[in-house]
Amino acid sequence: MGLTIAYIIIVIYSIALLLIFFYSLAQLNLLINYLGYKKQNQNAPKFNLLDAKEIPMVTIQLPVYNEEYVMERLLENIAKIEYPKSKLEIQVLDDSTDDSVVDTAKWVKELQATGLDIQHIRRENRQGFKAGALKEGLEIAKGEFVAIFDADFLPDSDWLKKTVIYFKDPEIGVVQTRWGHINRDYSVLTRIQAFALDAHFTLEQVGRNAKGHFINFNGTAGIWRKQCILDAGNWEGDTLTEDLDLSYRAQLKNWKFKYLEDVETPAELPVVISAARSQQFRWNKGGAENFRKTVWSVISAKNIPFKTKFHGVMHLLNSSMFLCVFVVALLSIPTMYIKNVFPQFDLVFDALSFFILSTVILFVCYWFTYKSIQGSSFDNFVDYIKLFFTFFSVALGFSLHNSIAVLEGHMGKRSEFVRTPKFNINNLTESWKGNKYLAKKLSPNMFLEFALMLYFLYGMYLAIPLNDFGLFPFHFMLFLGFGFVFFKSLTARA
Repeated sequence: MGLTIAYIIIVIYSIALLLIFFYSLAQLNLLINYLGYKKQNQNAPKFNLLDAKEIPMVTIQLPVYNEEYVMERLLENIAKIEYPKSKLEIQVLDDSTDDSVVDTAKWVKELQATGLDIQHIRRENRQGFKAGALKEGLEIAKGEFVAIFDADFLPDSDWLKKTVIYFKDPEIGVVQTRWGHINRDYSVLTRIQAFALDAHFTLEQVGRNAKGHFINFNGTAGIWRKQCILDAGNWEGDTLTEDLDLSYRAQLKNWKFKYLEDVETPAELPVVISAARSQQFRWNKGGAENFRKTVWSVISAKNIPFKTKFHGVMHLLNSSMFLCVFVVALLSIPTMYIKNVFPQFDLVFDALSFFILSTVILFVCYWFTYKSIQGSSFDNFVDYIKLFFTFFSVALGFSLHNSIAVLEGHMGKRSEFVRTPKFNINNLTESWKGNKYLAKKLSPNMFLEFALMLYFLYGMYLAIPLNDFGLFPFHFMLFLGFGFVFFKSLTARA
């Protein structure tokens, strides 16, 4: 390896580490916001739902597509929502292309017979995917406020009573609730997904909302003011995360978002890695697409302070951190070689060791979010340590897959909205085998993931002749992470 190539590798490696460090500092600032947040819900103006004149008309939208396994559960649950029937409308926005349409139509008719105002709305095509369905439903929605639930969400019967009341404040455009996980303990895969989502729904959502920074409607388990949707330009299907897109357009127009950490809306996590893959790809590519679409509007906005702009840019860059992590991982082995062959870089490597602080910051941040839900006992802390490093390893294993999604998003490559298959599985005695919505083909990325598993095994071996074990734990986690993703992908097919 020549000196010029060594310089190029060190520069790219350092830039990626620096971006990760900035991201960790942003997370630390959100933790400080989170810990200092004093709940203001008691003092917030609220509708008095005991006064019939103050009860607003609400439309519940259920955007669904080929949801055979969860459709009955969804409708049964929504029918239990406690709200005056004369003030409630339910839209089943059904874009399905399979036999589930017939059963859904039957269940909707049964609910109509009980006096519930529920409509089964079908479109001739899936133009705009979920965003298109929501937009079309909105055109005929009777409600002043619009609640949205994906097919795997199970709101409590008093959900509307806990959320719609905050729209008494005319500046509030969205009320978002925290996701819960009905199958958190199903497997290692569901536990680490729950762990990551809990961090988002505590640290990030509360940390941003506490200081008036931009947050996002999470696509489900939230409620919009119809006027806010229309004022922000309505739903658009030009990104894979239409929820993030509309959220930023609304907040750039000075609408306020309210996040309710104490209101939990249970949902089902993907139990098979192919389903988690499709969800991760959509979220990460959509994040990059929104960065491309929105970042300049955030930077150039004259109505928001610098700190809100900073957090907005970091929020839009969230998914791009996978690309930085993948670059650091890929270059870590040649970097280790450079460190031991070119002594002129010793000072640089001494400085780069400082960036281990990024991991320490994330470890501390995630502990506070973990204990807010699971508790802070010693046993919970031990469980947290195991879960954090398991999560870290598997996140590293997803870094190639997610980096491809991010690159496609930044380059503007369009792709179809791929829904996440639902299973209606809550415990280990139930099987996902035979789910007809699961991908039958192996992901072509799998073979690269297997090669990367071997690559980082070589990195662990290389530490021995070089007598340099500083990156050994990192390479070990990368080996485990890519191995986990590869073997789970290989075995988890219907």
